[in-house]
Amino acid sequence: MRTPTESTRHVLELIGELYGIEADIRGKPAAERLCVRQQSSLAVLSTIKSWMTDKIATLSAKSELAKAIRYSLNQWDALVLYCEDGRVEISNTLAENALRCVSLGRKNFLFAGSDNGGERAAAMYGLIGSCKLNDINPRAYLEYVLTHIADHKISHIDELLPWNVISKLPTQFTPPSATS
Repeated sequence: MRTPTESTRHVLELIGELYGIEADIRGKPAAERLCVRQQSSLAVLSTIKSWMTDKIATLSAKSELAKAIRYSLNQWDALVLYCEDGRVEISNTLAENALRCVSLGRKNFLFAGSDNGGERAAAMYGLIGSCKLNDINPRAYLEYVLTHIADHKISHIDELLPWNVISKLPTQFTPPSATS
């Protein structure tokens, strides 16, 4: 690992500023997030792009920093996409964290029994993940669904989705903290 130089430290601080903006608007409606990003994040991104454009002209083409800057500039449209849609996150870290248990348990899934068993396991992971993302206690949700599904019309199965039964569940889910 290399120690950042004074100029790269400045860009890292700007990137930190972008994540700070995101922390302030997390959980807000998409329209509000988009407005804040248009007003604040785009200016920071413009500063970063200007720095990269100026910096690359002073670097050896084969340097690691030049490679990183070229990659970033080549991916610029994808990098700033989140400033064009309030529903998009700045990074895919949340999605990666939600799927981490699947990756960690990969060897265990070899014994799902069949492709159908694997598909059922994937459906359960999807339901449990949806519960967690919507602050719903997965156990309470599954208990509710399993006690009501037998008498439920198949044509109205969407009524049993997590966000549709939240008012009928005993308590809200408090996800574990990142440090525990």
